[in-house]
Amino acid sequence: MIIINNPQNPTGAIISKSTLQQILQVASEHSIIVFSDEVYRPLFHSISPTDPEYPPSILSMGYENTIATSSLSKAYSLAGLRVGWIASHNSNVIDLCVNARSYALITASQIDEHLASFVLSPDLSQGLIQRNRTLAQQNLELVQAFIDKNSSVCKWSRPVGGPIGFIRFVKSGKPVDDMELCTQLLQKRGLLLVPGRKCFGDGVNFSGYVRLGFGGDTKELKAGLEALDNFLETDYVEVPLSVEA
Repeated sequence: MIIINNPQNPTGAIISKSTLQQILQVASEHSIIVFSDEVYRPLFHSISPTDPEYPPSILSMGYENTIATSSLSKAYSLAGLRVGWIASHNSNVIDLCVNARSYALITASQIDEHLASFVLSPDLSQGLIQRNRTLAQQNLELVQAFIDKNSSVCKWSRPVGGPIGFIRFVKSGKPVDDMELCTQLLQKRGLLLVPGRKCFGDGVNFSGYVRLGFGGDTKELKAGLEALDNFLETDYVEVPLSVEA
């Protein structure tokens, strides 16, 4: 099985249409199932649907041996409904999923399912996604301005989809201890960021990285970035380098 995440968590990067086609070509040649987590789809804020590299859902690309998962919790900002889905053209996969769900969960909340059907109706879903896309685009510029201002100590690969980004904090080009950075931010500024090595992988490749969400209220994001900026000016000196640096 080939497992992909598109848009990707935590970087907000995307797998382009041409790359998806290459993945499916390899999978087809070897009869491999391709599993695509599309939970942040269709919240693409930095690429147009008319772009030839705009990534389609894996289900629409002509290869039957694919599985896609998604939910209302990310792109739709409705995590409280606790509704998600698994889709596949392979009936055997669906049968296995139904059996597993029947054994483990029996049923989902009927209220949640009715609300989910309402949210996903054409009259509502497009407007909701557009609202969240516009919010992400506006807030993305605030985060970019913060990173530009503090480019000597932090950098990122600008996200293309999803309301998240992976920022690396450094000192003299070397990554800081992301766990200690997040701990100090929480204790001294009340800011909660996700440390890369704790949540996304251990080792030097994740040292200094934190995940930042920018899909929420703009006023709160501004306040958080101001507090983070103040921390960098007054307390960042106390954050040690990563032991892997």
